[in-house]
Amino acid sequence: MEKINLIATTAFGLEACVKREVIRLGFENVKTYDGRVEFTGTEADIVKANLWLRFASKVLIKMGEFRATTFDDLFEGTKALPWGNWITEDGKFTVTGKSVKSTLFSVSDCQAIVKKAVVEKLKQKYHVSWFDETGPEYTIQVALLNDIATLTIDTSGGSLHKRGYRETAMVAPLKETLAAAMVDLSYWNKSRPLLDPLCGSGTIPIEAALIARNVAPGIHRRFASEEWPQIAPQIWKQARVAAYQAIDYDVMPQIYGSDIDPEAIAVAKENAEKAGVDDCITFEVRPAQEAKLIGDYGCIITNPPYGERIGELKEVEELYRSLGKLLKQNETWGAYVITSMEYFESLFGRKADAKRKIFNGRIKTDYYQFFGPKPPKMPRK
Repeated sequence: MEKINLIATTAFGLEACVKREVIRLGFENVKTYDGRVEFTGTEADIVKANLWLRFASKVLIKMGEFRATTFDDLFEGTKALPWGNWITEDGKFTVTGKSVKSTLFSVSDCQAIVKKAVVEKLKQKYHVSWFDETGPEYTIQVALLNDIATLTIDTSGGSLHKRGYRETAMVAPLKETLAAAMVDLSYWNKSRPLLDPLCGSGTIPIEAALIARNVAPGIHRRFASEEWPQIAPQIWKQARVAAYQAIDYDVMPQIYGSDIDPEAIAVAKENAEKAGVDDCITFEVRPAQEAKLIGDYGCIITNPPYGERIGELKEVEELYRSLGKLLKQNETWGAYVITSMEYFESLFGRKADAKRKIFNGRIKTDYYQFFGPKPPKMPRK
């Protein structure tokens, strides 16, 4: 079976997380670039990647890449690609685009050129002059960077952060992919307690519970490529059955979420129930200043207000001070906080053991990591 070139797109700063899970899933020829991880696979791997990639935003088929400084370059380069291998005769396709530091800066013109070139190629394939576009949907993207055009087809449809459990969210919600990555980048594991004292609609606790129970993040949603004839329905069915069989229902992690807003906690409980992990998360209405650290060697993982999106600055500063005091309740705990506030450490009361730059949407943030001591090793039996 011929290998397919695939791209997992990701938020800037999460490339290493996506690379690790791509390798963990057994994909080959893995290469990392800013905002994406490329690898090769089969039609079945398109299914596997969409169901299991926890930190990626999309899974794309890489159709081709070439230099384009004129519209003729773009047209001929696009037309040379094998679009008929994927787009059916009745396929409905749209073209999206972006251009960065490239001669062809008009995105709308590039989209029109690509659409025209694809149509011409499909005319040659199917020997017709008109397409009804009543069949499966395909989204083509033309991305120009430094005059290099990359043409892809989106296999995911909606972004992979849309797991299907969070129909209701509070103000400034954290994307599920970023929440999962925050958990992955911490020292938390399913044997340690976890607390989000500013949990909002519960995204961080829920993603932690899904990780603990090995629940495939895409198990409750559908994908654009499910309608494509190139991927047999049986492949999707088998992959979903395997994903359900992989869930570890015996795991009962100690996960806690609290928030001062009763409405937020009500939404969090509803979301956890939809995600199927409500039995392993304890939610309660409680201000962060009164949060309790239950157990030892746990992790605080949280996305507090930044002072630029929600909340007043002085209130946010006081909140950050209270987070520092909270960690002092139990010296065995660690803390992991994402924020755009550059002087966070001075408010928190200590210097982070590590921090990494991550984009939360369009906001440039730092992920501050206070590791805490390692749990004692259990004696060997």
